[in-house]
Amino acid sequence: MTVFDELKARGLLAQLTDEEEIKELINNGKATFYIGFDPTADSLHVGHFMALCLMKRMQMAGNKPIALIGGGTGMVGDPSGRSDLRQMLTPETIQHNCDCFKQQMSRFIDFSDGKALMVNNADWLLKLNYVELLREVGACFSVNNMLRAECYKQRMAKGLSFLEFNYMIMQSYDFYMLYQKYGCNMQFGGDDQWSNMLGGTELIRRKLGKDAYAMTITLLLNSEGKKMGKTQKGAVWLDPNKTSPFEFYQYWRNVSDADVMKCLKMLTFLPIEQILEMEHWEGSQLNTAKEILAHELTELVHGKEEADKAEAGAKALFAGGADADIPTTTLTEADLQDGSIDILGLLVKSGLSASRSEARRSVEQGGVSVNGEKVTDVKTQYAGEDLQGEGITLKRGKKSFKKIVMA
Repeated sequence: MTVFDELKARGLLAQLTDEEEIKELINNGKATFYIGFDPTADSLHVGHFMALCLMKRMQMAGNKPIALIGGGTGMVGDPSGRSDLRQMLTPETIQHNCDCFKQQMSRFIDFSDGKALMVNNADWLLKLNYVELLREVGACFSVNNMLRAECYKQRMAKGLSFLEFNYMIMQSYDFYMLYQKYGCNMQFGGDDQWSNMLGGTELIRRKLGKDAYAMTITLLLNSEGKKMGKTQKGAVWLDPNKTSPFEFYQYWRNVSDADVMKCLKMLTFLPIEQILEMEHWEGSQLNTAKEILAHELTELVHGKEEADKAEAGAKALFAGGADADIPTTTLTEADLQDGSIDILGLLVKSGLSASRSEARRSVEQGGVSVNGEKVTDVKTQYAGEDLQGEGITLKRGKKSFKKIVMA
């Protein structure tokens, strides 16, 4: 099976500018391609996960990835999929976020010996002369065509700022610069980036008389049908300090039955033939498939040791064990009142509930347990001594756990 055929079989391909040319390039290791990452937070997240996996697959097939860090475009913000203006970040924050991205990407992409590049578009975007840009690049873009782009349509209802309106031009200019500097002949991105990517291929054609190509990959959506990202509910980070390896494992272990095969195809490096066999699994076998998915992805992001620990922790927890390696909240004497804390306080301190009123509803609805026993009285108290040693395991709902211990 060729690289292109495998991408197709895994359901990764969405839109392509020229299927035959793209197939020829990537199957023969002739693609120098880029994917952009705007540094709007200090960690990559699940929304970036598919792009990183695609870069890894392509590099394994002999193609050369360019990870473009958006130090310049991050100063503006992409309006795609947004109903409001993004928060403006300082140059210092953007640089810090860029540095964090580099470290995380190295787990997926081999940057040694020129096998891949990491560049920052701040190197050229921040030096642009406004009038020169208008004359040289602005003349290549039709405002009528830009307004037909889906990313702008979504923002027109609430008001599209001129700042955001420039984003397509900036992203197109990136492709134009990467083509000239590094021979980058292809851009990959999420399906919501299609209009911006076409802008880049057209700019290269008009300014350089050359052909470049674009391909979008299927978006990974959460259970609400929204793109997984930093600002959407259910975001999962690749930074272990933001989402622990156990929580990361649990996220994938708890995907719906309908989504597990899709995730195995799109995100893991298991042979496609093995996954196609698993498509026939039913009942308890689907739980096994989820465990395989969770372990594969946790190992990819956090390493085998952490994946093994998370898997063992999950199994011990559901078997009623007390030694599960689950996220821990450590309390101090300052968190206690007269030497104890009530169940509502525990839920809030652990982060399992946002407020005491939310915690109260959970208890009253029978959704809270401690060490496997349901707690129904909102006045239930726990003394500091109860939290010593191994502490207690606090559970809210079916999937949210925290170990509570005293410092």
